[in-house]
Amino acid sequence: MWWGVAAALLANVLYSTGFVLEKRALAAMPEVTVRRPLRLLRLVVGSPLWIGGSLSLAAGFAAQLVVYRTLPIAAAQGIFVSGLVLLVLLSSTLLGEETSGRERYALGAILLALLMVVLSLKEGSDTVGGDAPAPLVLLVCVPSLALGVWLYGSAERRARHRHRMPTTGVEYGVAVGLLYGVSSLAIKGVSGHLTTSGPGGAVLGLLRSPYPYLLLFTGAFGLVMSQAALQRCRASLIVPVCTTVTCLFTAVLGTLSFGEALPEEPLRLALRIGGTALAVSVLLAMPKHDPPPKPPSPSPTRELTSREP
Repeated sequence: MWWGVAAALLANVLYSTGFVLEKRALAAMPEVTVRRPLRLLRLVVGSPLWIGGSLSLAAGFAAQLVVYRTLPIAAAQGIFVSGLVLLVLLSSTLLGEETSGRERYALGAILLALLMVVLSLKEGSDTVGGDAPAPLVLLVCVPSLALGVWLYGSAERRARHRHRMPTTGVEYGVAVGLLYGVSSLAIKGVSGHLTTSGPGGAVLGLLRSPYPYLLLFTGAFGLVMSQAALQRCRASLIVPVCTTVTCLFTAVLGTLSFGEALPEEPLRLALRIGGTALAVSVLLAMPKHDPPPKPPSPSPTRELTSREP
């Protein structure tokens, strides 16, 4: 169990570092868009800084496999969300991004919500699921993927309106979070197949399951969608929103899909349901737009010149 906790903390560091490195690389690139995916890929692959960030994210993916083999899904999500604090600190230090007071309170409430979920766990009473029925996985994942792509497209169409206020990225974060939630369930499924005796049987069983194909879809679409969104929005907001949606999606639907039962004790059940409801409420209440930029104040020289007859 402690190996799983250590792997989850390591994944937090790797994911936060990877997102910040990619954000810095994207800030130096021309504007990228999902409508030109090949150009986007050509630009990011040509950036050593972006390559470093993607390698850090890949290492976080490997650590996540270890986590899902040793911890229940809900416990893993509680630890993953704690990485938001590190992400906000890194984005403030390395990217110079500032969060508003309302957003800081929202992040604090999200951490409180996930802490409630973690407190609802009890060592020895929570089982680690190994696999889920393929029809059930597809029933959960396919509509979620369609909803994520539709939400992203809607946000893109609204963002192209000339007089629209600058978006904070909440819509983008929710859309990408749904894709990453499906990816997280697929990682959970892959980790279960890795316990099969013998590498040949594990690979064969994995290829017969929907998990590798879900990973291919979410990997391709998630890469293009997340990079375009990350370039135009603050990492200190879009990544926490994306992470929250991913964790809630995985904790709720993953727990049900993989047969990891909810607590029977009333207090633990109330903590888990209340924490989930609080996180969703905070997410819906977060600001949808950044304030418009302040007009530059007139310089003293220009003001004196305008007063001359």
